[in-house]
Amino acid sequence: MAPQPPGRLRPALLLPIVFVGTLVVLIGAAAGLGAFDDISVPGASGPGSATIPSATPDASGSGTPAVPSGSVPTPPTPTPTVPAGATLVGAGDIATCGGDADEATAKLLDGIEGTVFTAGDNAYNSGTVEDYRECYEPSWGTYLDRTIPSAGNHDHLTPDLAGYRDFFGARAGPSDASWYSVELGAWHVLILDSNCDDVGGCGPESPQGTWLAADLDASDARCSLAIFHHPRFSSGFHGNDKDVDPFWRALYAAGVDVVINGHDHDYERFAPQDPDGLPTNDGIREFVVGTGGAPLRAFEAPGANSLVRSSLAHGVIKLTLNQFAYDWQFISVDGSFSDHGSATCH
Repeated sequence: MAPQPPGRLRPALLLPIVFVGTLVVLIGAAAGLGAFDDISVPGASGPGSATIPSATPDASGSGTPAVPSGSVPTPPTPTPTVPAGATLVGAGDIATCGGDADEATAKLLDGIEGTVFTAGDNAYNSGTVEDYRECYEPSWGTYLDRTIPSAGNHDHLTPDLAGYRDFFGARAGPSDASWYSVELGAWHVLILDSNCDDVGGCGPESPQGTWLAADLDASDARCSLAIFHHPRFSSGFHGNDKDVDPFWRALYAAGVDVVINGHDHDYERFAPQDPDGLPTNDGIREFVVGTGGAPLRAFEAPGANSLVRSSLAHGVIKLTLNQFAYDWQFISVDGSFSDHGSATCH
């Protein structure tokens, strides 16, 4: 059996500057309490970054206070140990045998320790055993022992996800379901399957929906994120996907902080919003990261609450999952575009 993914695997019963061409970057007001965004494009200038000031020293200064004669000094209160942040890095829409962009994004993973995720459509064109062995394995397959995968529509073109399951083994979740959850540091991470027609639906009464409700109810993590292929909101070629609305409603009600998707071959970051697409400080921050290696596509009309969009370069998103907050950084293969920021958990 393949090594288990990091953390605990749950059974099926238990996320004015304009460049004309391929890059469009919109910098909006930082949405969400405690959020600091920084978008970097060579040649750009002006606002768009913020720094968190360092803590102010205590007015009393440093040193050991005098102890009155005859009294017993009170021992200092131990400083609680804060767990180191866990690293999660990856993308969706990854390996094609007809190009080398997936090899370029795989090289980025070489220098980043931590857990690798996939946001579906991992091996083109049809997710067969051969597609995985010939296209995915030579590049992203190198990191199999630290990967938590999710399935996309191209993976489902092979019945029963046979190629996906053959390659990832136990890492693909339970044998009777393509959804699961893990713990990464202080964070709860859910892997869902948004190919609703192939998995018995995505609604609250579906097998996946009932599992999702139970899993969210059982988790006591303050910070959480979900990964699945189809984005509820997107300015890309495919646009908004209403089929995953039930996911969003369950995740939002549970206070999930982040959702990561693929499907549209571009990078896009949204302001925190609710399932109806209304901006709110307690909303979910969605990232579309379909930049793993498949050919990139131009954007359609900008969606509401879309803050940053780029189809300039392939790349991966790196998230540092701290105890009560998170940092994100999009890293492109050629350094032509980046996007990074920080936010607190709900």
